[in-house]
Amino acid sequence: MKDFKKSTIYQIYPKSFYDTNGDGIGDLNGVIEKLDYLKNLGIDYIWLTPFYPSPQVDNGYDISDYYNIDPSFGTLEDFEKLVQEAEKRDIYVMLDMVLNHTSTEHEWFKKAISGDRKYKDFYIFKESEKDTPPTNWKSKFGGNAWEYVEKFDEYYLHLFDRTQADLNWDNEEVRNEIYGVVNFWLKKGVKGLRFDVINLISKPEKFESDTEGDGRRFYTDGPKIHDYLHELNENTYGEYEDIVTVGEMSSTSLENCIRYSNPEEKELSMVFNFHHLKVDYYKGDKWTVMDFDFMKLKALFKTWQEEIQNGWNALFWCNHDQPRIVSRFGNDKEYLKESAKMLATTIHMMRGTPYVYQGEEIGMTNPYFDSIEKYRDVESINYYNILKEQGKSEEEILQILKAKSRDNSRTPVQWDDSENAGFTKGEPWIPVSSEYKRINVEQALKDEDSIFYHYQKLIRLRKDYEVISNGSIKFILEENNKVLSYVRNLGDTTVLVINNFYGESTKVEIPDEYANKSAKSKILISNYKDSSVLNKELNLRPFESIVYHI
Repeated sequence: MKDFKKSTIYQIYPKSFYDTNGDGIGDLNGVIEKLDYLKNLGIDYIWLTPFYPSPQVDNGYDISDYYNIDPSFGTLEDFEKLVQEAEKRDIYVMLDMVLNHTSTEHEWFKKAISGDRKYKDFYIFKESEKDTPPTNWKSKFGGNAWEYVEKFDEYYLHLFDRTQADLNWDNEEVRNEIYGVVNFWLKKGVKGLRFDVINLISKPEKFESDTEGDGRRFYTDGPKIHDYLHELNENTYGEYEDIVTVGEMSSTSLENCIRYSNPEEKELSMVFNFHHLKVDYYKGDKWTVMDFDFMKLKALFKTWQEEIQNGWNALFWCNHDQPRIVSRFGNDKEYLKESAKMLATTIHMMRGTPYVYQGEEIGMTNPYFDSIEKYRDVESINYYNILKEQGKSEEEILQILKAKSRDNSRTPVQWDDSENAGFTKGEPWIPVSSEYKRINVEQALKDEDSIFYHYQKLIRLRKDYEVISNGSIKFILEENNKVLSYVRNLGDTTVLVINNFYGESTKVEIPDEYANKSAKSKILISNYKDSSVLNKELNLRPFESIVYHI
């Protein structure tokens, strides 16, 4: 049984990981082929994004059958083999559970649309005037969150794409069906569960328009959310001792997340929150371009790290929905290695369970696509059209997409410098980044100073030092507008973490209580070979990152 506080989880987006049959789409056998690489990195779990049958409108997050594998990824037998092969290497499998909505191609929705009253109540249908949706709520992908069905003269709710109909969790039959799905996969040997936008499943009793925003305040962390999560736990993974769970929490609050992840509540092991990844949203709008607000980032980390003491955070920069962090908060040109390592250290030394997204460990960057034809993401294409309607120029829209599109993280993993970066012998489903000759796995493994080996060491340190996995955390140098620094403490062991977030040198003064211990300090990890020993005053080079054991 693994201790999730000492573990690191590696996220795989199978479609872009590794293709073994030449159809341009990554597959489960591709994951099996690369397990030795993942074992070498040192991770404990692999989280696979959805591979279930799907029309792929939202790249698999629109599920049409919870009990099977989409043929483009393989078969149930392939999945069972993957679980076995992973366990041989002491790696467990975590699955993505999309339980807020199904595809409109799902059997349940098809029956609902045919007029079957039982299945119609599996979803959220409301009466309203034909040209006036029940509320003004906005879909996360743009446009209104309600779709009109002429046959019923009613609308159904879709918080995401109109092909992703929200399930009615207030219906006990729906909840029982969900428990069946979760238990099916647990019996296949799955040891981890990641729940997609799980804090949106409890809708309000009364549906009303939002005069202040886009509607999210009415359905986020809804009225029965804790009841439903506790019940889900009780009827599925709570019956096992060795299952790790994580909830993706959209626009959530600290108070709710403490409760979601407090072991006494019996809901989830840990939570993802995204507040730290909105510090480059101009006036809260994702579809803008601005430099990230470093002081706001620091303040958010301080709050979420220091105040979630009874709960547990999932630590991450990257995933399949976020741009590449080294392109976003680092420098992916002159200081690729230094900034990628610094950003990794910042997260991995914190209190929580770190997640590594495929390619992050070699410093993969945004692909900077130069035409809309290269994009595949439904959200990006929707917003391309919305921004065009708002009067923005093609050039301006492409600049926004280069920075903010979800496809920035979905380009194929760059395995080597051969054609298509060694991802496929066919035509890749999405173009490979032009950076693959400069940045690839083969090259990273040959270079002892590579980003890969920095990640490998960070993963090992969490296992070797109890203070990293279980110590308290306290932020220091809070007024410094270039440096993010914190202290981990457990008993008489202290770890001091210092990260320069900028591409220029800066001086930093270490508080006496830590500087006075410099004589017995040692460097656990840094991103320059000749980082300074601990002193009262440190001169940090561009993106320099140092972890002292004192």
